[in-house]
Amino acid sequence: MKFIADLHIHSRYSRATSTDLTPENLWLWGQRKGLNVIGAGDCIHPQWLDELEHKLEPAENGFYRLSEKFTKEPAKELPLSCKGEMRFVLSTEVSCIYKKGDKVRKVHNVVIFSSFQAARKFQKKIGEIGNIKSDGRPILGLDAKDLLAIALECDPKTLFIPAHIWTPWFSVLGSKSGFDAIEECYEDLTQYIYALETGLSSDPVMNWRLKELDPFVLVSNSDAHSASKLAREANIFDCEFSYDGMYRALSDKKDKGFQATIEFFPEEGKYHFDGHAACKVRLHPKETIKNKGLCPSCGKPVTVGVMARVEELARRPEGEKAPRARPFFSLIPLEEVIAEARDVGKASKKVRALYFEMLEKLGPELRILLDLPLKEIQVAAGDVVAEGVRRMREGKVSIAAGYDGEFGTIKIFGDGERKDIEGQMILF
Repeated sequence: MKFIADLHIHSRYSRATSTDLTPENLWLWGQRKGLNVIGAGDCIHPQWLDELEHKLEPAENGFYRLSEKFTKEPAKELPLSCKGEMRFVLSTEVSCIYKKGDKVRKVHNVVIFSSFQAARKFQKKIGEIGNIKSDGRPILGLDAKDLLAIALECDPKTLFIPAHIWTPWFSVLGSKSGFDAIEECYEDLTQYIYALETGLSSDPVMNWRLKELDPFVLVSNSDAHSASKLAREANIFDCEFSYDGMYRALSDKKDKGFQATIEFFPEEGKYHFDGHAACKVRLHPKETIKNKGLCPSCGKPVTVGVMARVEELARRPEGEKAPRARPFFSLIPLEEVIAEARDVGKASKKVRALYFEMLEKLGPELRILLDLPLKEIQVAAGDVVAEGVRRMREGKVSIAAGYDGEFGTIKIFGDGERKDIEGQMILF
């Protein structure tokens, strides 16, 4: 069965997250987006795990569905055109901050469990090491390798995925606190890591440049901090619709069940370029080298971004594919496409109104962005929106790259183009 999964998100119990992150809202927004499986992030937080256990019921092996009594209210807001199979899998992100090799390491990891029993075992063991109540994403003074050992001890079928592996401050390969190789971090237990999460600021093409990453499947997830941010990155599977099917697709090198990823344009991510947000200075890596790593405005060190870090570790020329490379699709969230087409802010009422109107008429967001014929989009939303989707699909966009925690700014249309497009039926 073909399905789309977003396996790394957060709950309302994590810092800087929305209160709308409830099982009911995730069920609703997952279907609006076109997802079939959502990782119920932060699942070892005591209150959140209790809530999940109360509201979810077993479905396919290792997958859970929202109990019918909890779907009645959100179902009133779900267009029939978006209704689909919606499942949850238990997942959490854990931050490990520790000293190794005379350097402080800050490594985030996504842990995905096959059952509530395994999640409860992990919760108990982690709770004996650090505080798991204060933040949905717990911070532990624990070596990431030891965290992996604990996860496997709780259940050998646990999926352990290093998170957003290039983020400068909190990742296994990050420029500020990471390592130069996956094996340096996880040592002999690296063999139990089957997938790496590329993060919003990199895409598969960038990761293919490291031959050392060839053994791993490259996955993408939203890391959503609100329900509406689901599926901005996701994974496409074609395998048995269950935890076991997903596990085999990632762990068995002969299995073809992992098909593709849905990606941000990496320039839109918060750490693609180098820079210094306090001075609003964005730098291409070449400029950083020229400035000897210092901000040209204040003279302080800049944050070295993902592009420069990939270049530093790369062993393969640009454009060369890795042996196990999968297809990927670079998308812009539909609300951003609409905002660009209407030349208004993406949080405006006009954008929201057209967004929900399009879902009602055309179906879930990912179907609109990936598959729907442009003619149908044009009829439902107008010439400019349809042209925006066409340009996005073809990668014909311009982006002021993100840097030092600031998202990149994407542009689909130039000044004056919208009026030229509207009404001319240029697509067809």
